[in-house]
Amino acid sequence: MNKKRLIGLGVPEDCVPVAIEALQRESRKKSDGSRRPKQLIPKILDAPELYLTDECYAEFAQFLVDWRHEDQTSEPIEYRQWGQDIDEKSQTQMTHACRLPMAVAAALMPDAHLGFGLPIGGVLALENAVVPYAVGVDIACRMKMTITDLPVDLVARNEASQCRSLDQALEQGTLFGAGKAWKQPFHHPVLDEDWGITAITRQVKERARKQMGTSGSGNHFVEWGVLTLPQSQLGLTAGQYVALLSHSGSRGAGAKVCQRYSEIARRKLPSKFRNDKQLQHLGWLNLDTQEGQEYWEAMNLMGRYASANHHIIHRNVTRRAGAQALATLENHHNFAWLEQHQGKSVYVHRKGATPAGPGVLGVIPGTMADSAFIVRGKGAAASLHSASHGAGRRFSRTEAKRRFQWRDWQKHLKERKVRLLSAGLDEVPGAYKNIHDVMAAQRDLVEIVGEFKPKIVKMCGDGSRAED
Repeated sequence: MNKKRLIGLGVPEDCVPVAIEALQRESRKKSDGSRRPKQLIPKILDAPELYLTDECYAEFAQFLVDWRHEDQTSEPIEYRQWGQDIDEKSQTQMTHACRLPMAVAAALMPDAHLGFGLPIGGVLALENAVVPYAVGVDIACRMKMTITDLPVDLVARNEASQCRSLDQALEQGTLFGAGKAWKQPFHHPVLDEDWGITAITRQVKERARKQMGTSGSGNHFVEWGVLTLPQSQLGLTAGQYVALLSHSGSRGAGAKVCQRYSEIARRKLPSKFRNDKQLQHLGWLNLDTQEGQEYWEAMNLMGRYASANHHIIHRNVTRRAGAQALATLENHHNFAWLEQHQGKSVYVHRKGATPAGPGVLGVIPGTMADSAFIVRGKGAAASLHSASHGAGRRFSRTEAKRRFQWRDWQKHLKERKVRLLSAGLDEVPGAYKNIHDVMAAQRDLVEIVGEFKPKIVKMCGDGSRAED
């Protein structure tokens, strides 16, 4: 049955491609012919909710339900904002994301800045749907901290001649740069999992294997610093400790997963949204469709891979430094979680936002010269149990390179007793908001339980395109 005949039966033009896919599935089943499309399609059009679990027509039925909902939805849901230093474009972007028909709740964190589809620092709860670009390109980008037994005085003084082994541990324990991979890869049990769950995860497994234990580019970093715990935490007594802190994600594998399913989601957008430039990166996948389930499985695999990636980095660096781990702490951002909010099961997208449920610990970094903080979530309902994931950019990378010069920031780093092994000019502290202002703006979201001051910092310095 072709497009003309389907439209003649009453199928909206936007829904025709999905209807044809359903008919093709029915044809491949080689059924007994009792379900004739000419009689069945009008029944689905009359009551699509009755076919939401049909083996062949579920996606078509769900598309009809969504399409009719979209046609009735004109006003976006409201969102709550934390912080005042947020540019107008990011706020506009958040407002457009709130127009999605399945949007239930949303929030904007104080580190927010412009992104693709959803702003960085955007939190969006959807009913029965995921938006790949609302998760982000670097799926499951995360923070990890290892608190060690190294002598605090060594790192606090931060003399290059005395810290050679720590410098070398950062230089040799991971790789920075877009596309960088090990010639002799490291292994982790996550690579023994089933990467054949989707076509794209099967294709990227070898790349993931070679990039295990690498850090990428952009705002990704690995650094030594001094952690102060005012009170006992993580099984440790109050005091100062040398800690290793890293920030990176699922590398090239995660980017490919995002690219594949973002393209699928964009193709499925109804014309009302597809022709809207503000919404082109907000294509969604329903969780009761094959593509939605594939993305969900692939995203969660990338989450486990990103965690494994940090595990290898921390193992490599601490071993080279001769350090023993006393405690560890880690958390995702750029991810979606199935959670309960407003009495509903919803998929909470935190694009550059830290989970901050009741009592949940996380790490919120500043810049290469400014403090990072261990925080405990307060479970604020209005923020969907979320907080910022960092200081947030004040200037774009292009603007930062135009505006700043290294000589000015080298003096700044020296005053803070920070040694920078490598980084891009677009990552200097001036490119970011003041982390103390950001933390002050979210006092009702998280409690600070520890402060980490960076001392020896390693970032990508080869001019690679940003992967964050």
